Amino acid sequence: MTSLNFDNIRKYLSEIHKEEVEILNIEGIKIEGKSIKGYGYGIPVIITYKFKGETKKVVLETMKKDIFGHEFMHDRAAIMIWSYKSYNQLPRHAKAVSLGYFDSRGNLIPLYDPDEFFIIVEFIEGELYFKDLERIKNEEKLNDIDINRCKVLAEYLASIHSKRHQEQEIYLRRIRDLIGHGECIMGLIDSYPYEAEFLKKDELKEIEKKLIEWRWKLKRYKHRLSLVHGDFHPWNVFFKEGLEFKVSDRSRGDYGEPADDVSAMTINYLFFSLQKWNKLAGPFELLWNTFFETYLNLTKDYEIFEVIQPFFVWRALVVASPIWYPNLDIKVRRTLFNFIHNILDTENFDYRKVNEYLK
Repeated sequence: MTSLNFDNIRKYLSEIHKEEVEILNIEGIKIEGKSIKGYGYGIPVIITYKFKGETKKVVLETMKKDIFGHEFMHDRAAIMIWSYKSYNQLPRHAKAVSLGYFDSRGNLIPLYDPDEFFIIVEFIEGELYFKDLERIKNEEKLNDIDINRCKVLAEYLASIHSKRHQEQEIYLRRIRDLIGHGECIMGLIDSYPYEAEFLKKDELKEIEKKLIEWRWKLKRYKHRLSLVHGDFHPWNVFFKEGLEFKVSDRSRGDYGEPADDVSAMTINYLFFSLQKWNKLAGPFELLWNTFFETYLNLTKDYEIFEVIQPFFVWRALVVASPIWYPNLDIKVRRTLFNFIHNILDTENFDYRKVNEYLK
């Protein structure tokens, strides 16, 4: 809950008008002295004020956190941004006067005519991890450091995944997003051509049908909600010298299913191996096994093999994509789709038998 201060409202309106305003009245919630107590998301506040001798009345609107796609601050911000743009484009609609946000101290901060948003982050020194995998594929061997880098990545995930979260409805949201979000499975499926040499008739439709069954299965695993990265793949990991690394581009919220991160990294050991041998083999098989063994030794999370299948489907759809990898050999794409079908038909995934899922 936030205490919405009279003076903060006056400052905000004065800033957007570029001139001092006088607050006449604020309605909608209980007022005590100079603060509005018990202010919460979703409660409209009617503000009457005077500006240049003219009395104006506006409504301050926020959005309540709920389980209908509004769990995270960025969900609610996205709707407010859309509303600000769209209200003024529809005839007879109430006009949007301004767009802003509350900072951590309860100040109202305006945004002026936003069009696109950006973020500035620190520059990370180092080499992206995928370059290691490219080298391993080309040389067909591991360097001394490769196994240890694989281990520290698995250790990192084991560490962050140890932090659990009790707001289990978020788990349902993350599974729903996995299946239906534009960035995830159905968005990937829609990006595929309707007909392609490597696809069978109605194959993508059949995958979607199987995934609905998996969504209902995963509803039983809400207790697994954990701190995650959300997009933990070799293009988001930077290694400096030795084993020191940093990660970038965390995606899709703070908490989720640990299998998301594990599948995002390990699918790449399989992917690079398929490009060379059309199976998991050689140095990549060793990295695959090392990653899983390290992670399991630390977490004892054998339950992950009951839920990892749809997350592997998502990542396999990414690496098999003609958009993301236009020059990929058709045999590799077909093998990845074999993998998708076979794991969707598997109740308990066995990382030691991955080549059987490629047939």
